[in-house]
Amino acid sequence: VPKDHILREIDRAIDFSFIYDMVKDYYCADNGRPSIDPVVLFKIVLIQYTDTLNAANDQKIEVNVAYRCFLGYGLTEPIPHFTTFGKNYIRRFANSDIFERIFNKILSEAVEAGRCQGKTRVAIHTIQGLCKA
Repeated sequence: VPKDHILREIDRAIDFSFIYDMVKDYYCADNGRPSIDPVVLFKIVLIQYTDTLNAANDQKIEVNVAYRCFLGYGLTEPIPHFTTFGKNYIRRFANSDIFERIFNKILSEAVEAGRCQGKTRVAIHTIQGLCKA
């Protein structure tokens, strides 16, 4: 993966661990199946909006090494199905402002790190526009 790839820039600029604290009240620690890592869920959305993926080409995440690296998945690990975020959004995050708060935090971290320029700036501003929609 090239050192200047947009997802590497985003990963260097943003510490995504804040997401765990923000979503902890939306998850049950001791009931049901283990969930998909919430950071992965939000990173999948970032990938979708930086690369304008859609359901027609959702397999792109499975075969793209840059995407796998950004998500923290090895070459042979199964990637969550593209509908996973939508299902989680409906079941966990609907009727809340958590989605907007997380992406506003991502934007502010990118700005603070001085990484909100060029391709990264375009991707982050696309996400900010999505949050306002």
